[in-house]
Amino acid sequence: MGDKSNLPLFETKSANNRFIFRLYTLSIFISICFIFYFRIHHLPESKTAEKLAWLGAFFSELWFAFYWFLTIIVRWNPSYRQTFKDRLSQRYEGDFPGIDIFVCTADPVIEPPTMVINTVLSIMAYNYPPEKMSIYLSDDGGSDLTFYALLESSQFSKKWLPFCRKFNVEPRSPEAYFRSAVEPLNDCLLSTELSSIKNLYEDMKKRIETVAELGRIPDDIRKQHKGFLEWDTVLSQRDHQTILQIVIDGRDPMAVDSEEQPLPTLVYLAREKRPQYNHHFKAGAMNALIRVSSRISNAPIILNVDCDMYSNNMDSVRDVLCFFMDEENGDEIGFIQFPQTFDNLTTNDLYSSSFDVINKVELHGMDNNGGPPYIGTGCFHRRETLCGRKYRRGSKSESLKWDHHQRIQDSASVLEETCKPLASCGYEENTEWGKEMGLKYGCPVEDVLTGFAIHCRGWRSIYFNPERKGFLGVAPTTLLQSLVQHKRWTEGDLQIFLSQYCPLLYGHGKIPLKLQLSYCVYLLWAANCLASLYYVTIPSLCLLRGISLFPKVSSQWSYPFIYTIMATSTCSAGEFVWCGGTLRGWWNDQRIWLYKRTASYFFAFFDNILRLLGTSKSAFVITAKVADNDVSKRYERELMEFGAPSPMFTILTTLAWLNALSFIGVLLKLAVHGQTPDQLAMQIILCGLLVCVNQPLYEGIFLRKDKGKMPTSVAYKSAAYALVACSLAYV
Repeated sequence: MGDKSNLPLFETKSANNRFIFRLYTLSIFISICFIFYFRIHHLPESKTAEKLAWLGAFFSELWFAFYWFLTIIVRWNPSYRQTFKDRLSQRYEGDFPGIDIFVCTADPVIEPPTMVINTVLSIMAYNYPPEKMSIYLSDDGGSDLTFYALLESSQFSKKWLPFCRKFNVEPRSPEAYFRSAVEPLNDCLLSTELSSIKNLYEDMKKRIETVAELGRIPDDIRKQHKGFLEWDTVLSQRDHQTILQIVIDGRDPMAVDSEEQPLPTLVYLAREKRPQYNHHFKAGAMNALIRVSSRISNAPIILNVDCDMYSNNMDSVRDVLCFFMDEENGDEIGFIQFPQTFDNLTTNDLYSSSFDVINKVELHGMDNNGGPPYIGTGCFHRRETLCGRKYRRGSKSESLKWDHHQRIQDSASVLEETCKPLASCGYEENTEWGKEMGLKYGCPVEDVLTGFAIHCRGWRSIYFNPERKGFLGVAPTTLLQSLVQHKRWTEGDLQIFLSQYCPLLYGHGKIPLKLQLSYCVYLLWAANCLASLYYVTIPSLCLLRGISLFPKVSSQWSYPFIYTIMATSTCSAGEFVWCGGTLRGWWNDQRIWLYKRTASYFFAFFDNILRLLGTSKSAFVITAKVADNDVSKRYERELMEFGAPSPMFTILTTLAWLNALSFIGVLLKLAVHGQTPDQLAMQIILCGLLVCVNQPLYEGIFLRKDKGKMPTSVAYKSAAYALVACSLAYV
């Protein structure tokens, strides 16, 4: 064997066969130029309404072209990463750094404790020296039920971790593993132990769920651990002292599993909450964890995951070290982002939650432009990047070498008391926390803003999307959950663009222009609402007045429009299927794309305007991770869930009514007058496509009788709005 001591720990490959994509891009660019030429040289000169409608279409198409240009920058030259864990082990097996892992939860009802501990157990079972791992659970709900579940999981881990090592099982979330595990036919030992460990898990799960149904911790359980005494002085979830308990002290030689192997350190933290203090949501929780962990373990690498994102790959830490510990390029890497993926998607991805195209195309392109954004979960950071340190080329970042024997030798009880002030409400007053240190405050997407600031300090990031996904989470199971989630994301993204941290201003001279523009693809999501709303309303309403906004189908000027629509749709569908989706999934994706742009993005845009006017403040909304049985069954059958009244549904239903009425109205008009549709053909086709896209809405209004149908109040109110709009257009 040759000497591998000088070989890199990872390699980067550029995508092959980009010629076809670039040829396609050039053809679309030429078509767009022809469309603009047509718009400018065929501007109506007489009727005011027709001229205004024409100009609106022109400006909408200008926006679509600009945004398309931004997406091309991201997709132009994607890169792909491969790690060499064998080389890593050969060089550094005995010198691996410590890692602090943060798991964040905020509500024991929306985020059930059994789900939280499955994430914790999957991370405790990493294929990594346990004495070098410290897991911190941040409970912003301050729930003694979550603490009880963590205690139960700490006992179960003494059996679960040896089982995982012995049989090399994956995934290492018990719930996910037992859901997919098949009873072995030829391995009696595995069969026996599988049955035993599954029974232990089910017993633990039953105990936790029994206590959850009871709504309080029984006295006999409270006596089993001193930590429950902390809740004697808790006034409410938003008014309590710091609760810090070291559940497993990894320094303790007695902290071992059933095979006498050491256990990772396990810490529970509910930071102090007082009504008169702003607690800054998840960003505040993360900053408290950074401070507390710096005292207890102070590992040079930090992983943070949401409580519903369990580890699906036992070697993720080793993969990450291949980047951080690479001798040539490792020093400049500030954080490594894994994709956000889910394990509860339907066959055709009903709510377009997979992010497959983003994960498999766009983020790879952004990686080559300077690095992906920090998306809040599944991300490994150097601790120093979260503490505000700048990277300067030629300087060495802090050493990743870490010796667990050099950790603070205070007892667990002493550490608990000395660390509590670090998570107090007043600790951050008159400090740089939330500004230059830790995660930044004042934005619903604190993760994206923090990652951008790290980039501007000189660090680069890496996007790593291994064949076996690093983390799997829970996607929204109702349309409203999905729309609200995207509203929060896009509201925060646009807030960044409109703030002092606008990439084109703040990032100028600090990060490459292509990375600045890559950020704009996501920060300007919400701004797409105006052009999208125009295109799904005005052309349809113009049909009722016979106003044509597009060239005749028989005219040569129709060719650029037809080619652009056909080529982009074909490319989009092919890309979606290449990423692992289905054609029906692509159609669902187009539907949700429309719903997000006309509902989520609109409210996000509107709220930003109100915020700039000083009449609205940002709020953090937790997406529900559980659904009742009826909702789950409809989701599995891929029936779109409406059910509850919402302003977002009012907009969507109004647009559905408007396009249906316009489509029927123009067909009747043409039939009565015996006209040919040549002049209005493209608008009729556009309107017809919008009617087809809205099929689930029509079913929810007219056909469905279950609880997931469109609320009657929304259907009637939307119909009235649409009738008024059509009547005004017809006059």
